Amino acid sequence: MKLIIAIVQDEDASRLISNLMAEGFRVTKLATTGGFLRSGNTTLLIGVEDEQLQKAMDIVEKVCKSRRQIATSPAPISGATGVYVPYPIEVTVGGATVFVLDVEQFAKF
Repeated sequence: MKLIIAIVQDEDASRLISNLMAEGFRVTKLATTGGFLRSGNTTLLIGVEDEQLQKAMDIVEKVCKSRRQIATSPAPISGATGVYVPYPIEVTVGGATVFVLDVEQFAKF
């Protein structure tokens, strides 16, 4: 048995959970924050049998595509006046960070 830990952007989480559940996977959702832009993300815990691992990974890959968006610079830019001047930058968001762990024991009470 494997445990998939998938960290996805909030925007993709609902659709990913729906797709996984439609295929019979059980999903636990954790609200988390972090990353470069301090934006909201969701961490999903998905327990799968070894033979179902690739199917679950394919669903995550299909739903969680990276994309470009405009954001305000996270760091101040100081000029001669020492003033904070935010400016728009294009960043890549979305996608998924996925960890797969072996599970020694599983119990459901």
